[in-house]
Amino acid sequence: METGKNINFVTLLLTAIAGFCDTITFVAADRIFSAHVTGNFIVFAYQMIKGAGPEDWIKLITFPVFVLAVIVGGWISSRFKNNHFLLCCEGIILILAGILAYSSAEAGAQLLTVQMYVVTMMIVFAMGFQNAFGKLYVKETHGPTTMMTGNVTQFSLDLGALLGSGFADLSYLTGLKKGLVTLGGFLLGCVLGAYVGKVFGLAGVVLPGIAMVICYFTTKPDQDIK
Repeated sequence: METGKNINFVTLLLTAIAGFCDTITFVAADRIFSAHVTGNFIVFAYQMIKGAGPEDWIKLITFPVFVLAVIVGGWISSRFKNNHFLLCCEGIILILAGILAYSSAEAGAQLLTVQMYVVTMMIVFAMGFQNAFGKLYVKETHGPTTMMTGNVTQFSLDLGALLGSGFADLSYLTGLKKGLVTLGGFLLGCVLGAYVGKVFGLAGVVLPGIAMVICYFTTKPDQDIK
């Protein structure tokens, strides 16, 4: 991906994929967040006061899975000159997760439950790669692509400054445009993820995986290992 030349596209793609994955696991995998894993602490705490069952404790496993993914993502990035190879790996994992979800759709109820959590953890792992990418290459997107609170804060500050200047200082429009790309992409991904998750279940995660891999191979030449 030629991020420097098309930062808007890369930001839109990554935020849409994060919104899609976060929502599809929430809808189709027992309300688990895959991109913003700390949200699982809130869901877990809520279910604890209601009387958590064994399956609710699985939500806590997303945290060590995410941490491991970030560690592995950092190692991969240190080995390859092409920064975006990490995103290609993310796409491949999402494709494999979707294939596994589809292939296990006819399994028995107990096996299906196990498979569901395996697929979900694969998606969490993929999102760990994307979070690692965001921290390692902060200048290649308009902002964080998986957690929107900081982006909403910056958008609000820019909007407030523009209004405060009586629209005289148009320099804040640049920040607002970046915010619209980031927040708009995430919202789009959430809507698509909710619909696909309801209709196709976790198998639908293959779609953002394919999109990521296609974008990687069509816009960026392969580079050698460092």
